Amino acid sequence: MHDHNGAPSDAVVIGGGVIGLAVGWRAAQAGLRVTVLERRRPGAETSHVAAGMLAPISETSPTELGLLALGLRAAATYPEFVAELAEASGEDPGYRRCGTLAVARDGDEAEALEREFELRRRLELEVSKLRPTAARRIEPALAPTVRLALEVPGDHAVDPRRLTAALARALQRAGGVLRTGTDVAEILLDGQGEAIAGVVLVDGERLPATQVVIAAGPWSGQLSGLPNAARVPVRPVKGQILRLHDPTGPGLLDHVLRIGSAYVVPRGDGRYVLGATMEERGFDCTVTAAAVFELLRDAIELVPGFSELAIDECSAGLRPTTPDGAPAIGPGVISGLHWATGHHRGGVLLAPVTAEIVVAALLGEPVGPEAATVAPARFAPLEAHAR
Repeated sequence: MHDHNGAPSDAVVIGGGVIGLAVGWRAAQAGLRVTVLERRRPGAETSHVAAGMLAPISETSPTELGLLALGLRAAATYPEFVAELAEASGEDPGYRRCGTLAVARDGDEAEALEREFELRRRLELEVSKLRPTAARRIEPALAPTVRLALEVPGDHAVDPRRLTAALARALQRAGGVLRTGTDVAEILLDGQGEAIAGVVLVDGERLPATQVVIAAGPWSGQLSGLPNAARVPVRPVKGQILRLHDPTGPGLLDHVLRIGSAYVVPRGDGRYVLGATMEERGFDCTVTAAAVFELLRDAIELVPGFSELAIDECSAGLRPTTPDGAPAIGPGVISGLHWATGHHRGGVLLAPVTAEIVVAALLGEPVGPEAATVAPARFAPLEAHAR
C-alpha cells in the first residue's frame, strides 16, 4: 500500500462511508499518509440510505444524555465543516439550515410532546412550543388535525450522498488514497499479538500498517484477526426508508418533520426522504410492504399533499449499534487499533467530531473530555486493560 510517492501509509481506514472518509480526509490534512479501503464504492452501505438529519436537540433522550454534549458540539461545527469541505472538494455537500418541527396528531402524542418539551427546557436547549395555528403558519401543508408542535430551529440537515461524494473527492485532493472494491479479510497483529501489523485483503494481498481505523459500520465486529477481548460489539439495526419527489417542484415542506420516531426530511429541491423503521433483523435488507405502507400512511396523515408525490426509491439500511447505544470512537486496547463505529442514528451528525477524535489519537495528541463517553475501551474486559 503506497501513496503517489511510493511511501507506505501511516494509517489504514477500513470503511469508505461518511465516517471513514471524514477520518481519512482529516488525517490527510494533518499530514498523514492515509489509505481508505472500501469493499464496494464510497458510501454504498449505511451512508447511502441515511436521511442526514443533524438533530442533537430533537433526538435528545433521557437515556442518552451522555452523548448530548458531543452531538451539540458536532452540530455547532457543521457549518464550518461543510464550508471547508466544499472548498476542498469543489462539490456542494448538500447542507441545509432548515430546523425541525416535531408534531403531534392526537392527544397521546401531544402529551408525549409536552414531556419532550419539558426535558429540553430543563436542559436549557433551544425549543419552542407551538399551537396548531402557529405550526400551520410555518408549514401550511400540515393537516388541520395537528394538535401540538415543537420547533427546534437549531436542527439542520445534509444530504449524505452528496456529503459522501464531497468527502471522497476531498480525501483524494488532500493526498489520501481511496481504494474501492477492496475487501479486508483479516487484521494482522505483531508476533506478540499486542500491536497492529496491517491487514490482509480477500485476494491475499498483505498491507503493512502500524495503525488501523475500523470504520466498517455494522460489519465492524465481523473482521477476523482480533481477539475477542479487543473487539467492540456492534450489531445491525435495520431501517426502511423511502425517497420521493414532488412533480410540481419544491415548496410543499421546508422544515424537517418528526412524528414520534418517524421523520420527513426535505432536500429543498422538491425531493423528500421519509423514514424510518427500527428493526432487529440482523443483516436482512428486505423492503417490506408493511413498512412502506406505514411510512406513507403516517406521512400522508400529517401532510396530505404527500399523496401526490412520486416514489423514487424504497430501500433498507443497517445502523451500526453498540449495546449501550453510544458509538465507539478512539483507541482500542491493542496498540495502533482505533475504532470509529457504532454511531446508530448519529453517524452523519457525529462525523466531524469522530474524525477529530480519531485523528488526534493517530497523531498521539490528547482528545477532549467528552471523548471518554465514547471510548471503545469501555467494552473491554478488565484483563485487556492491563495489557
